[in-house]
Amino acid sequence: MSTIQNLRLLAVSQTLFSPTSLEQAVLKLGFVQADPIRAPARAQDLILRPRVQNYQAGMLETHYPKLEIDEDYFVNYGFLHQSLRSIFHPRALTKTLRIEQDTPDLLPEVLAFVRQNGATHPKTLEQHFGKTRVGNAWGGTSNATTRALEGLHYRGLLRVAFREKGIKVFEAVQHEHKPKSNEARAKGILELILRNYAPLPLPSLLQLCAFSGFGAPELKPLVRKQAQQLETLLIDGVKWVLPSLEPSTEPLETVTLLAPFDPIVWDRRRFELLHGWEYRFEAYTKPEKRIRGYYALPMLYGTDVIGWANISCKNGFEVELGYITQPKSKKFQQELRAELERMQFFLESDKTA
Repeated sequence: MSTIQNLRLLAVSQTLFSPTSLEQAVLKLGFVQADPIRAPARAQDLILRPRVQNYQAGMLETHYPKLEIDEDYFVNYGFLHQSLRSIFHPRALTKTLRIEQDTPDLLPEVLAFVRQNGATHPKTLEQHFGKTRVGNAWGGTSNATTRALEGLHYRGLLRVAFREKGIKVFEAVQHEHKPKSNEARAKGILELILRNYAPLPLPSLLQLCAFSGFGAPELKPLVRKQAQQLETLLIDGVKWVLPSLEPSTEPLETVTLLAPFDPIVWDRRRFELLHGWEYRFEAYTKPEKRIRGYYALPMLYGTDVIGWANISCKNGFEVELGYITQPKSKKFQQELRAELERMQFFLESDKTA
């Protein structure tokens, strides 16, 4: 096996495990990235689909209130297993939030209201506090109370209890764990990065360390410092950081359609080094400039990403395939049909629609 083949094997076996329960899958990954686009399903559902037994779109949102899982911030927004809460909280911020600057008295009042009243919908706060609007991070305006809820959520004082028709409903959080040292928290964040995204070219790892400032802004320099102390392996002129464990078995020669944000394909630098072609997420690219499609799902065959699929459910189950390398074997055709059947089952019952 060549060095690149071995790296591909490591990249796949690190996070693509045999299907298990929903909570066990999130526990194994630690973090599942979220994205609101549904084409054909949301990223979090597409990531969990090949890792959870009989998973269907919308199951995470449906079962979320009963699971030890939180919507939270890491290198981006997503779902974290609660066993990792002590790594990120209490979250100390390097600067005050914009909502805290705009309405300094509002956040403690909103927090007191939620603590007193339990799980709170943003509409309930509007009725109680009024509909004052403030600027948001996207150049528009939002209700001040909604921004206050989001700010308290980011600070770890509130958590998402559940969603009602996609809207976050918040409840207060009591952090009962003993706070860890900054060094231990930074080590935990670095381990979570490696769990999801190793093996990694060193520049990609340092980029993820920078992104860790999204979930732990005060720890970003310490995470980066610890990352720079890791041992690296020079392969074809590129410094790689490898996972701590070697794969126990080689992945089966099956077809798996991946989310654009799946850990296996998340790092585009690593993707190109391992698979020899460029994959980009084109949902925000002008239609006339798209190469693969609006929401092209990378097609994994064994340990190699050989193409992509665009799937639509607007007029029934429609599939458009594209290939970099198209296997001619009957085995591949059988595996592709089986994967498309699994995808169709997955999309049959989107409980969040």
